[in-house]
Amino acid sequence: MKHPLDFEKPIVELQRKLEELKKHPQTHALDIHLDEEIRQIEKKIEETRRQIYSDLTAWQRVQLARHPKRPFVLDYLKTAFADFTELHGDRKFADDRAMVAGFAYLENRKVMVIGTQKGRDTKENILRNFGSAHPEGYRKALRLMRLANKFGLPIVTLIDTAGAYPGIGAEERHIAEAIAVNLREMMLIEVPIVAVVLGEGGSGGALGIGVADRILILENAYYSVISPEGCAAILWKDRTAAAKAAEALKITARNLLELKLVDEIIPEPIGGAQNDPKTTAASFKSSLIKHLDILQGLPAADRLRLRYEKYRVLGHFIEDPKPTPEA
Repeated sequence: MKHPLDFEKPIVELQRKLEELKKHPQTHALDIHLDEEIRQIEKKIEETRRQIYSDLTAWQRVQLARHPKRPFVLDYLKTAFADFTELHGDRKFADDRAMVAGFAYLENRKVMVIGTQKGRDTKENILRNFGSAHPEGYRKALRLMRLANKFGLPIVTLIDTAGAYPGIGAEERHIAEAIAVNLREMMLIEVPIVAVVLGEGGSGGALGIGVADRILILENAYYSVISPEGCAAILWKDRTAAAKAAEALKITARNLLELKLVDEIIPEPIGGAQNDPKTTAASFKSSLIKHLDILQGLPAADRLRLRYEKYRVLGHFIEDPKPTPEA
């Protein structure tokens, strides 16, 4: 197991012991006992994996969402889509490499795909700005959404970002305005829009391409107004309280589905998408096709009405009244 997380260490220790046993010099007298011990350890590894991954905390899922080997947008463009043709530039300032966008085929469906791309190593992370887009990234995304709307192509947005870039240059070029315009314009686009949270769904950086008819989320992804560390720094004045913040924020896929902030959870293999990217891509593709087919069967006016109603009801809660004391 490469890049194990803290809670995965019991599995790593068992796997190391298994590898040592398999390298053990075998003799005829020990064959039976050795094979039995190997089977017992393999069984223990499976039991431990099921136990750990079936009861993950919110913070552990955040760690999985940030796993360095987790599939990124370009990985899904290779496995779930075909004939991706990347388009560049916002026609105003520059091309933002943190925002990847272009035409692609989803089986026999022509779509416009837009997503935030992270890097695997230092060089690529610098190129992709760690997946945090500048204003020109959101303006490029909107330019291509309008192009898709013009030619009647469904839009798929893939979200995997800790947030929009908060640097001075981004502020000077009006990052907040760029995101706000995207929110407004995405409500008015007539073609179907499906957003998928692949890993991190952080703040306005995610929401800037996240207004959609359907919002899907991978099982170990999260979607939040702020990172757990940022929340901990504000509320507890201590970033080490991130685990407590993650629990309080209700940012896991299951929490979001219960709160009706997302429409479907896409299952992942045991241990996360990085353990079996092909299976994850197949589940992702199946869910995406299902929702696109439903949305394309609706008249544009109905889609716009339902999209508006979807966002109008978010954040409405009815709390149970406090029990009245008995007389």
